[in-house]
Parts: sequence; structure tokens; C-alpha cells
Amino acid sequence: MKYKILIAAFSMLFIFTNPLMVSAQDTSFMDDGVSFTLSDAIVRNHFDYKAILQKIKEDTSFYKAFKTLRTIGYSSYNHIEMKDKQGKMVASLDSKTRQNHTGNCRTMDVLEERVTGDLRKADGSYNYTTPSLYASLFFTKGQVCGETNIVAGKKRVISGSGIEKSKEQLKMLFFNPGKKIAGIPFVGNKLDLYDEAAHDLYDYKLDYVEYQGQLVYVFEVKPKEDLGFFSKNDVVVDQMTTWFNPKTLEVLGRNYSLSYKAGVYDFNVAMEVEMTYFNGQLVPRTLRYKGNWDVLLKKREIGLFTATLFDFNKGN
Repeated sequence: MKYKILIAAFSMLFIFTNPLMVSAQDTSFMDDGVSFTLSDAIVRNHFDYKAILQKIKEDTSFYKAFKTLRTIGYSSYNHIEMKDKQGKMVASLDSKTRQNHTGNCRTMDVLEERVTGDLRKADGSYNYTTPSLYASLFFTKGQVCGETNIVAGKKRVISGSGIEKSKEQLKMLFFNPGKKIAGIPFVGNKLDLYDEAAHDLYDYKLDYVEYQGQLVYVFEVKPKEDLGFFSKNDVVVDQMTTWFNPKTLEVLGRNYSLSYKAGVYDFNVAMEVEMTYFNGQLVPRTLRYKGNWDVLLKKREIGLFTATLFDFNKGN
């Protein structure tokens, strides 16, 4: 009997000294008028949650990781599909490419490629925004020089018109989810997760969890469950979960989905990104995207793509 009591005592001691084993006792606090939920692991380990949340709101590591790709060499498996309204594939691309980085310039070799349907025009440009966006992220045409991964003081600006403007707007959604985006009808300001209007729409939670074999911070944003009919019309972010390196607060992974309907304009976008480190720098490892766009005077576009990056190198 006494052995059972000792075992029980040691078990309870282990549970109460292990932040991941204790049943959650969430705590709420207000910061700048926003109500945040802190998990028990955050509270009991005395993390400086206000500083963490502030850095999360100001994060540039996600965008910087993609810019770092312009300054190194790597290989990539590329998969793109365009579909019709019935979900039938109408065009696709599967390829393997290698980016070379020599001096301060990058070029790209196409090692394998298979294209179906009307993905490209006769001049080699794309018939759709989705592959055009993908190409601007991961493909290099000719030789490009003089790029850096500096993001401090840089502000992304929507410019151009037509497909170029749509491409830039999509990039803004990718790199700055939860931030205002100019030029998107009826919805640009509603994307801001941290302005006063968003406080009544979303729940925010900071936790400390295991992710890919290590303990990290995870920040979750999702719509409140008790929203009324009209408030739901203001929700654009259906969910966003971001995992952060606890030492550097760099983004290690992010999943999110955005959707909105406004008569002449609607979209439904979901993306998953996993990061890794190369030579001490954060870079994307896997990116998965699904999107359904319909813009006034333009044809509805339904597409998906997956990028798998590997063999990172410094170049020459």
C-alpha cells in the first residue's frame, strides 16, 4: 500500500512540475484594448508575454525568409494546378528547378518539366494569376543581380494594374496576413487583426507547445464563437496559427485561411508554410497554397500549388 502511495506522490510531483502535463488553466489579460488568452504554461513559467506579443505583431522574419531565398542557391520541386468550377484540372505544371547564386546574381536551371493545358501563352507568360505569382516567388528568368534580404525600413507597396496588381495583393496576403492591404475592394481594412474594429471579432491566444520535436510559442487567432450575423460579415481571417522560435521569435511555421464575399468580389485562400534553417538563416522549406478568387470583370480563378525546397547552398 505504501508503495502505491509513493508512486502516486511522485506522479503528482511530476505532473505539477511539467508545464505540458498540467491541465490548462487559461488566463485572460488586456493589452491596448485587446483581450489575449494565455495558457497555463505561459503564466506559470513567467514568460514576458507582453514583450512576446509585441514582437509577434511586429514580425518581419516570415517575409525576410522568402527574401533570403534570393541570396542563396537551392533546388525545388514545383507543382501547380488550375481547376474549373467543377474541380476538374484544366492546366498544370510539374517541374524540378535549381537556383544558382554566383557573386551577387541568381539564375535558374529547369532540370525537369511537364506542362498540361493552357497554363502558358505562346510567348511563355502565364494565362493565370496563380502560376504567375508562383513564378515571381520561386522562378528566375534570365539573370537577376543586386538583391538582399534586408527588410528593416522596407514597406511593401501595391503598384501596377491587372495581373501585376493582383499578384502583389496576393503576395501581401502571403507575407503579411493580418495586416491592411490597399486596393482590395470592401476588405482591405478588415484584414488588420490588431486594429480597434478587430478586437470584437477575434480571440487571441498565446501558448507554449511542442512543434516538430521542440518546445515553441504558438499564437492563434480565430473568430469569436458568439458573433452575430452582421459581425460575421466583417470576419476575413477564418483562422491563423503561427509557431515561433522561443529564442529568436522567428516564424517556424504558419497555417492560415482567409475568406470573404462582397457581391462583386470574393476569395477563399488557405496556406501552410514550414520553415527551416540554412547557414543560420531562416528559409521556407515547404509551402502549400489553395485559392479561389473571383474579381469583377475577371474570370474566376481556382488554383493550388506546392513548393518543396531542398539542397540549400551558399552559391559561389
